[in-house]
Amino acid sequence: MKICIFGAGAIGGTIGARLALAGHEVSLVARGAHLAAIRANGLTLLQGAERHVVTVKASDHPAHLGPQDAVIIALKSHTLAAAVDGIAPLLKDDTAIVTAINGVPWWFFNGWGGVHQGTALQSCDADGRIARAIAPSRVVGGVVFMAANVPEPGVVRWNSGSRFVLGEPVHQASARVDALAAALVGAGIEAVASDNIRREIWLKLLGNVCFNPVSVLTGVTTDLMLDDRHLSSLFAGMMREAIAVANALGLDVTIKPDERMAQTRKLGPIKSSMLQDIEAGRPIELDAIVGSVVEIAERLGIATPFINTVFGAVRVRAAALGLYPKP
Repeated sequence: MKICIFGAGAIGGTIGARLALAGHEVSLVARGAHLAAIRANGLTLLQGAERHVVTVKASDHPAHLGPQDAVIIALKSHTLAAAVDGIAPLLKDDTAIVTAINGVPWWFFNGWGGVHQGTALQSCDADGRIARAIAPSRVVGGVVFMAANVPEPGVVRWNSGSRFVLGEPVHQASARVDALAAALVGAGIEAVASDNIRREIWLKLLGNVCFNPVSVLTGVTTDLMLDDRHLSSLFAGMMREAIAVANALGLDVTIKPDERMAQTRKLGPIKSSMLQDIEAGRPIELDAIVGSVVEIAERLGIATPFINTVFGAVRVRAAALGLYPKP
């Protein structure tokens, strides 16, 4: 397949490198020093003791890459609106756009039906720019359970996890999802198709809504946070609130907080993407990961005091650092 990774950072770069190693025609949208290093030396993937270098097309101008069979969006959610118009040159009539982003995506209520049909979330797409740029028919939902980082420009390091869940927002099987899953499996990624991608999004969100923002406050990895009984109690409370929101939407999330925390513990000492951004002085994707849950809960009239408190504390701290708009 001809696949463009739109946002070739840690996760996108890892996926792109594996697809290229499997023989697919991969191109990358990247920028700055990372792009310069990829152009000069190729993209390096580190996996344990293994080191792979792949030569791929890379540009900060998507028009230079041409139409694709699929585009995998792996940008941070808060950067997508400013970049989304650049996707157009990558599209042909049947190009699928896979959303491998954290938090609640802008399309979450598209095709939902009933009272929530078409609900636009300010926290995910404040002015509707993303929704106008990407036709709903192109969207394939994606949820990535993978930890990676960029130790230096042009290099991505895979740390743990390899699961990639794909699904149509209309909750039906499709040939394009099967083809994408097969391509990813052939690249050594544990890709599976889901008939309820929104539920899968929420299952990942249960971890992100806790570990990402609290890591900004603590400055430590997930294992150290989970080792503290007071923080574990906080996470359990936040997860119960998020589960209540999910079930009010009819997503039937039945996992227990202890079970969800155990899943994260198995991944080892993970530094959250939000903590990585804070340490690097980059703006954080707080709205799609935490603000979206707060917004949906308020619309449904569900109390989320634990999540609200963490959201307020993190946005005040991030705003003081110049990494989030002042509340």
